[in-house]
Order: sequence, then structure tokens, then C-alpha cells
Amino acid sequence: MYKRILVPLDGSETARYGLREAIALAKEQKATLRLVHVISEFPTMVEMADVANVDKVRKSLYEYAEAMLREAKALADSLGVETETGLCELGGGRVADAIVKEARDAGCDLIVIGTHGRRGISRALLGSDAERVLRQSPVPVLLVREPKKEA
Repeated sequence: MYKRILVPLDGSETARYGLREAIALAKEQKATLRLVHVISEFPTMVEMADVANVDKVRKSLYEYAEAMLREAKALADSLGVETETGLCELGGGRVADAIVKEARDAGCDLIVIGTHGRRGISRALLGSDAERVLRQSPVPVLLVREPKKEA
């Protein structure tokens, strides 16, 4: 039985599918959800031409993350699932490393993460944080794919 389920959120549709699955599982297991977002400022800061906007961009990253976590928490709470939220600031390394560290630090016994399910060259070019979490995690990982679209 799972007691604490980590759900990393990035605002994507696949992350929302992961959240919905995690909510259903937490409700069934009477588990607590730990909703987290990893803030990675570095790529944004490097690309910025105007240094004066750095603080503005940083503030907007945090506001976006906090709003996303509030919305996810409200959904889980409305369905009777106990939740807590957290922001992880990525000082270096990969998002997947921060997710695995958060699972350890928060005492989670399952990670539920949405994945695009990329294969081949797109996976090689874009990488896969979900795959890296799967390989490094000390606890079970449930990968949730976006449903296939009807042709």
C-alpha cells in the first residue's frame, strides 16, 4: 500500500494525465499526494538579452509554478485527497535528479509521472526526464502516457 505519492508537474497535458491517475490511486490507497514543480531558471536566463529583465522572468517563473500547484492541489482536495505542494529550485543538473531527490527527502514510496512516450530520434534529441527518473528512483515509478488520439 502506498502512503506518499510524488507527482511532478510541469504544466504539460501529459503531467495532467499523470496527476489524474495519481489522484485516483491516492484516493483508493488513502495516500497523501506530494505535488512538486522543478524550477529551472538557467536556460531562460542564458537566453535573455536584457539583464534588467532577469528579476521579472524569475518572478514570473515562480508565479506560474505556484498557480499550477494551487490548481492541482484544488483539484485533488475537491476529490477528497490529502495534498501538499513544493517547489524545487534546480541549481544545476537535470530535472529528473531533482525529482528523485525530492522523492527521497519527502519519504515518498511511489512517483507518478506523465510521459510523452517518445521513441527513436525524438527521444534521443529531447531526452526523457521520465526515463531518467525511472532508472534512478529508489521507489516504484508509474509512467502515465497521454491517450492516443483518434485518427
